Amino acid sequence: MAQAYRVAILGATGAVGTELLSLLEQRNFPVADLRLLASERSAGVSRTFGGKSLTVEALGPHSFDGVDLVLASAGATISRQWAPRAVEAGAVVVDNSSAFRMDPQVPLVVPEVNPNAAATHAGVIANPNCTTILMALAVWPLHQVQPVQRLVVATYQSASGAGARAMEEVKQQAAAILADQLPPTEAFPYPLAFNLFPHNSPVNEQGYCQEEMKMVNETRKIFAAPDLRISATCVRVPVLRAHSEAINLEFSTPFAPKRARELLGQFPGVRLVEDWQANHFPMPIEASGQDDVLVGRIRQDLSHANGLELWLCGDQIRKGAALNAVQIAELLVAKQWLGVPTPV
Repeated sequence: MAQAYRVAILGATGAVGTELLSLLEQRNFPVADLRLLASERSAGVSRTFGGKSLTVEALGPHSFDGVDLVLASAGATISRQWAPRAVEAGAVVVDNSSAFRMDPQVPLVVPEVNPNAAATHAGVIANPNCTTILMALAVWPLHQVQPVQRLVVATYQSASGAGARAMEEVKQQAAAILADQLPPTEAFPYPLAFNLFPHNSPVNEQGYCQEEMKMVNETRKIFAAPDLRISATCVRVPVLRAHSEAINLEFSTPFAPKRARELLGQFPGVRLVEDWQANHFPMPIEASGQDDVLVGRIRQDLSHANGLELWLCGDQIRKGAALNAVQIAELLVAKQWLGVPTPV
């Protein structure tokens, strides 16, 4: 008899929630029963799964009764309030918000990098920030061979990181600008179409924004390297749904670009994209909708003998969010770290 699990998606109508639903079906996750949860505003909306129409339910006190697994993507405030209730009801929560990422009692997991951390969960597993996940996949295979001494990254972040409404706003802005009209600015503080600006999350006393500090602190936690030197500059760019990153790595001794290509070319979740003659390297338009993180333009840092440069693009909604969460769930099932499955 096959084994399956009772699953709930919290934030089912958002951009990531919609992708979670699609990925569960595409990847044949063993679902015995699926519950779609959202705010009262979204309750009653229909979604299709496995050829059946499911109605989105309003989140409430009994939403997690009988649920084995909760995939949550409804924001930090909702997660802090409801994740403990889901755990009390017997579920394991894979949370996509920032609510629990830096909690020392909560594992922060990228399955290709630190899968065994998931075994330590006490009911909640945190999904890292999108930029952190993409960077971890490109840096970890090199870090394993020769530990990184210093990492400097600049991100080029798509509208999807701010949600479906932000993606739609960029389209509206582009149309307005082309029509010589004033572009709407509700999801973002400034027009993003035909523009870019430093990430608009709160800035600390050192001048680093919250998004940049997520990359610093989360990478240290995932790599179990609390003293790893990291500096990040995060920028929002007019791309719909794939993030890009320019990464400079410093090692204790030289790291040959050829060796880096070999390691990245065989690492799961990474696809090497390099055609030097055609000047073709990873682009967000090609990464959108893809599971793999595209990595390329690997080269020696001309300014430092022990430095290495690389460039990546990855779909923010998939590997940067929903796919990583589903892969964590698959890991829990494979390792029997989830709970007692339901016979079907």
